[in-house]
Amino acid sequence: MSRKILTLLAASLLAGTVLCMGAPIAHAQTVDELLAKYYEACGGLDKLKAITSIRVTGTMAIAPGMDAPFTMERKRPGKQRMEFQVQGMTGIQAFDGERSWSVMPFMGKTEPEVGADEDNKRQQADADFDGALVDYKAKGHAIELAGNEPVDGAAAYKLKITKKNGNVEYDYLDAETYLLVKTEAKVRRNGNDINGETVFSDFKEVSGIMEPFAMETGAKEMPQKRKFSFSKVELNVPLDDTRFAVPAGAAGGAPAAAATPDSAKVAPKEGAATSSAAVDSTKKDAKKGKSKKKG
Repeated sequence: MSRKILTLLAASLLAGTVLCMGAPIAHAQTVDELLAKYYEACGGLDKLKAITSIRVTGTMAIAPGMDAPFTMERKRPGKQRMEFQVQGMTGIQAFDGERSWSVMPFMGKTEPEVGADEDNKRQQADADFDGALVDYKAKGHAIELAGNEPVDGAAAYKLKITKKNGNVEYDYLDAETYLLVKTEAKVRRNGNDINGETVFSDFKEVSGIMEPFAMETGAKEMPQKRKFSFSKVELNVPLDDTRFAVPAGAAGGAPAAAATPDSAKVAPKEGAATSSAAVDSTKKDAKKGKSKKKG
């Protein structure tokens, strides 16, 4: 998902203006015009910014014929936690807003460990709950239209995002639905830069917000991608800050501070989306199987 992950979310292009398979899209639009349609397709900018937390439940493919159940939670402004089960063991990857930590029993790491500086910096750079497309000017980012490029055979607008810290990300908006269908960015792993990409699909409506219920992610150069299938997406769920805090005594970490009261238990702003079972709306304005955080 903050982006949504998982915001994961229609407006239509003027009739006769889209040509498939990367052909030029007629009637060029400005970046801000495209983003306005993106916000509208997702459910409205005010609704997106009113979301305080998100929980996604589903399965991820870890090997041919083997799926692992997982739960991913995110909370403003940049807290994240993911739990997944493999062979009866539970792994955890979390971020408290400053430091990442994990528990990986299937790798022999049964006690929590704080991430390396590289992991912490990467998490801090990617912790934006709403994603780079929301309030991009206020965040110091620059966005330019980099042409159009097909995503799974459908025309899409390609946006180049140069973030305040200098990192570059490419977001693709479907030319018919204006939902976010793909993101690309360099990811640093073990000292090496990898061209990563994530594709979103199977959009459904959750409390008035369009959310993807399928995702594939991995290295752009590799055909193998890790596939995620979401069975449930919940918005504005109560999430205590201790869910994300580095556990006391974690290897490589400082002693944990006293837990603070859970701010997410305060009633959400008027008009904010509440937890809801997903209702398939792909037959309304968005094409079935097309996508979008988001954000």
